[in-house]
Amino acid sequence: MDGVELGPSYTWDEARDRGVSRRQIAHDGIRLGRGLYLSSAVEPTLAERCAAWARVLPRDAAFGLTTAAQLWGAPVAPARSVQAVVTPRSVLPQRRGLQVLVRKDLTTADVVETAGLRLTTPAQTFLDLSARLPPQELVAVGDSLLRAGLAAREDIDERLARALGARGVIRARECTALLSPLSMSRPESLIRYWLTSSALPEPELQVAIRDRWGVAVAHADIGWSRWKVAVEYEGRQHAEREQFGRDIDRYSLMAADGWLTLRFAARHLQECTVVDRARRALLSRGWH
Repeated sequence: MDGVELGPSYTWDEARDRGVSRRQIAHDGIRLGRGLYLSSAVEPTLAERCAAWARVLPRDAAFGLTTAAQLWGAPVAPARSVQAVVTPRSVLPQRRGLQVLVRKDLTTADVVETAGLRLTTPAQTFLDLSARLPPQELVAVGDSLLRAGLAAREDIDERLARALGARGVIRARECTALLSPLSMSRPESLIRYWLTSSALPEPELQVAIRDRWGVAVAHADIGWSRWKVAVEYEGRQHAEREQFGRDIDRYSLMAADGWLTLRFAARHLQECTVVDRARRALLSRGWH
């Protein structure tokens, strides 16, 4: 900007104090909110936008809810606004593009700094989302946090123990009991939640498929060893040539050893479809 180095983000007042003209700001800056800009030279990632918003938030604020979940890599739909969490105060930050949640019980233990940003911890993020997400989606978020090693079940249990009376805490506790790092994707988590919440037998995860000599020749995402019924979710990566070939080999080995495999794709991600087909498969194998 005509030799004036403002960095990846800046406020209107900062730019003007450094001699930048209104026209230059309008030409270079991407307006995030009132008086807040991101340089057009910077890719407007969520992390960069949060770093910009941090300039106008209180020092003790932390990015939370869906924003924190995204930054932690959890499978959530992006929020329309950047979301932050603060402790109670007389005046709350109010700007278009920013949503602020007040938490009375937020402590320093519930916030962590990573990559220069203050975020609610994975356990706190899980709790905050419990009042906003349906249970199957909350389980998918929790599974991803455990799978990535960002939180342990004990971390979530400890946070929920301090959350007496908090919105969503009952749902959070119910969902925590269902979490597993063995679910490898959001669709697997959804399918497992629906099956576990149904009247069907408790499913197993990452089921070893063994040949007649007891050697594991394949693994199923979800299944019931007793009835030799397996459930597999196939995302887009399964259409790749090498993966497709491996899948054919795996399904052939499973069929050769007497396994019935239910294969689901994105179009089948409905509770009624998954549960009904699993029920019919189990009935065909002798479950009653």
